[in-house]
Amino acid sequence: MLPKKKDKQQLGFYSTFEEQLDHSHSLYILANTVDWQKFEIAFAKHYSATMGAPAKPIRLMVGLLILKQLRNLSDESVVEQWAENNYYQYFCGEEYFGNQQPCVPTELVEFRKRIGQEGFELILQESIRINGKDGHGTTLSADTTIQEKNITFPTDDKLYKKIIKKCQKIAQEENIDLRQSYSRTLHKLSILQRMKHRKKGEPRARKANRKVKTIAGRLTRELERKLTTDALQRWGADLQLFTQVLKQKRTDSNKIYSLHEPQVHCYSKGKEHKKYEFGSKVSILITQKTGVIVGALNFDQTIHDSKTLPTVIDQYTRLTNRQAKEVFVDRGYAGPKIIGETKINMPRPQKNITITQRKKHKRRAAIEPCIGHLKQNYRLGRNFLKGSHGDSINVLMAAAAMNFKRMMNRWKAGSHLFGLFLNQLLSENFFLKERNKIYVELKMTF
Repeated sequence: MLPKKKDKQQLGFYSTFEEQLDHSHSLYILANTVDWQKFEIAFAKHYSATMGAPAKPIRLMVGLLILKQLRNLSDESVVEQWAENNYYQYFCGEEYFGNQQPCVPTELVEFRKRIGQEGFELILQESIRINGKDGHGTTLSADTTIQEKNITFPTDDKLYKKIIKKCQKIAQEENIDLRQSYSRTLHKLSILQRMKHRKKGEPRARKANRKVKTIAGRLTRELERKLTTDALQRWGADLQLFTQVLKQKRTDSNKIYSLHEPQVHCYSKGKEHKKYEFGSKVSILITQKTGVIVGALNFDQTIHDSKTLPTVIDQYTRLTNRQAKEVFVDRGYAGPKIIGETKINMPRPQKNITITQRKKHKRRAAIEPCIGHLKQNYRLGRNFLKGSHGDSINVLMAAAAMNFKRMMNRWKAGSHLFGLFLNQLLSENFFLKERNKIYVELKMTF
């Protein structure tokens, strides 16, 4: 059900945020720059006008999601900090300070599912709009990276032991008496596995590994025999996943690396410090001159980098209503030179290359630190959201947060310069002619 509108004319005992907060604060400026009405109109279709309990305000939920990514916080942390920070509350549409949490953290999970990838693309589009002319560039740079999933480094032994634990949990929930719990056996096998590097320990460790796999297969087959028809419908997908893990071999494709995130893929990027990354591929598109992120897409398949370009260029056109003229890529892209009306430029030995073209190829390297900031500061380095849907959402929100933060940093620098100019204007020994000159510059800048 759509939330009820608050009566903003009612006077409160305390002063409003308009009187309390610093109007030059970057978060205050951002709150008054974002077009919140766009989200209210676009997301209203996901609610019923008459049925159900009144939902939380749409601006509150969107604001919490933006703050979560801006400050690199979890769902639990952003809800806790919201109750302590008056700038957070003003950003989310509140007029007076409240000391209670705005919602339960799990409501953010449901809201993400509700608006879907289309809703998060709208947030990215708004972040591009806020950057103004800086987001209007048609000469772009593209690159891909890996968004790692929040899973442990996968090994066969870890997967087999998790299968055993899950089988024991299913048997406990369905009141099934297993032939053997294997608790003592597994403890002894774990000791043998830890003695791998001792004298004559490696053959025993290999034998223990095979024994653990045999136990996992026994429990899986025993559950398939003893579960009722209704229970098999509930746990059938899990048992099928266990069987797939037990059957897969080292040279197989589309292997399972995690039981709770089975869609994860393995990528070998040739890095010395990290040979393998487990997650999904991400394609990033930025404007060459200004570095505004104008395209961010997640891909579930292990496809070549060149095959990601057409989709992300279509997203750029959809978000900005512009057609990209040139896209500069690295040598990892071995695909077509023209996609639609967009020319793809890849560095290669050329005798008659122009100075302008060489500068654009050099400028393409600016996307590398951009990806580094996305991973380090905006939660792209490790994705904690569930499933393929969470992968797509996390990429879009990381890109939007970086665009918002770009303008917030510019506003911070602008307020600092404004203070310096103001001190000069108020100086007693400053000539009137210079005052007028600085006043004109201030007017043009701000």
